[in-house]
Formats: sequence, C-alpha cells, structure tokens
Amino acid sequence: MTPLLELRDVSVHYGGLSALDRVSMTVEAGTLVGLIGPNGAGKTTLVDALTGFVTPSAGTIDFDGRRLTRVPPHRRARRGLARTFQSIELFEDLTVHENVLVSAEPSRWYSILTDSFVPRAPPENASAEWALGLVGLGAQGARMPGELSQGQRKLVGVARALAAKPKLVLLDEPAAGLDTAESERLGRDLRALLDHGITVLLVDHDMSLVLGVCDTVWVLEFGRVIAHGTPAEIQRNEAVVTAYLGERSTATDAGAGGPR
Repeated sequence: MTPLLELRDVSVHYGGLSALDRVSMTVEAGTLVGLIGPNGAGKTTLVDALTGFVTPSAGTIDFDGRRLTRVPPHRRARRGLARTFQSIELFEDLTVHENVLVSAEPSRWYSILTDSFVPRAPPENASAEWALGLVGLGAQGARMPGELSQGQRKLVGVARALAAKPKLVLLDEPAAGLDTAESERLGRDLRALLDHGITVLLVDHDMSLVLGVCDTVWVLEFGRVIAHGTPAEIQRNEAVVTAYLGERSTATDAGAGGPR
C-alpha cells in the first residue's frame, strides 16, 4: 500500500549548513510514528519542510498520494496535514474553547467576501469540544489561557491542531512542560487518535513517551536518518545508543520504559 506520507531524498540547506541531508522516510496511515534525535538533528526543520514553512533544496514529499512540491502551508492544511509548534502561540483574549474553535472550521480565501453578504452560522462547536476532551481539557473551555498551567497551554495547542480532524498531525515537542501524569495521559490520548482516523508523527525528547507509545521510530543525527524500527529495535541499535540515548549501560538500566 502507498504510505500516507513519503519523503524521498529531502534536503534543506541554509547557506553552507545542511539541516537535512537526503532524508527518506515513510509514515503509514493509522500508525503512531516517533521522530527523535539530539538537539540540532533537524527534527523541526523536517516538520517545517513537511508543512511548507521551509522549501527543500532537493527531494520530494508526497502526502495522501499527492505531491506537495510548491503547495503553500494553508493548502497543505486543507489537505489534512496539521501541526503544532514548540512555542505556545495562543490568543490571550479568547477563551480556551474559542482558541480551539479557530481551527475547527478552516476558512477559504473568499470567506471575507461571502461573510459580508451572507454571514455564516457560528462554527460547529462539536469539533472543538471533541479535541479538548481528547487532551483532557474538556472542563477548561471557558477559562482564559492566562489561567492555565504551562502544560495545559501546551495541550491547548495540541487540541487546536486536532480540531479540524486532520489525516496526519505533526506534534513538535507536545510533552514539553508537562508533568509525569500529564505526559502519561498524553500518551494514551495519542493512541486514541488512531481510532479516530488520525495518523500521528510525534517529535519529542521524552523518551519514555516516544518509546512507550509509538509503533515505529525514526532517528535523525546531523540531518541524516541513522536508524528506523520498532521502539525495541531502536533501544538496541548501537548507532542510536551512541548518538542519542547515551551509554549502553544507561539504555540497559532504563528498562522497558526507555531511557530519558
């Protein structure tokens, strides 16, 4: 079967710096895929390339059977490709529910014209409520972002990416700022997304989370793929242990939960 997402020899250069060097990888529909690597490995650059925020200097990206070359970010989102950002950008003057509702009904370029003559009914609330419920914030919809903890604010960003019910969601460090209980809850919620037809690409430094919930994991180092496999295979991979997970003794002592 054709993968939902496929990269072939994708490279991204910033002047003389090679952020991604001929990266090839796939994401199968209905799976939860992890992407890990040391700081500066190119993980966020890869997400930016997938969503159209940077332009690859070489290679191709296919999503849902269609080439993404020269497709702008907003059109990629309409095709079902959503993402979160490491930085938390919320509308501080809107409630949590309203922040998520912004993404629940994607607008079109002509909306500003049509709305002037035929105002639309208020967007359906069900998608926003569904997304907030998935990340454990169902009871927080009426609160303002400033009333939330850092971890809860991060989860609002995840809910906003989910509100449009994308085919694939790219999560860039969603566990940053979460405590242990929130991270465990996030892991369960991410697995539940698969039952709703949403495929997940998870980028995170929380190794217990990534190795505990993902079906497969890709590993980057210096912009190159150095390993791919199941979480168990990744933990045993010598190149990964050396480049990212630390010494062999550290990986062994961490046990099934995975090293941090």
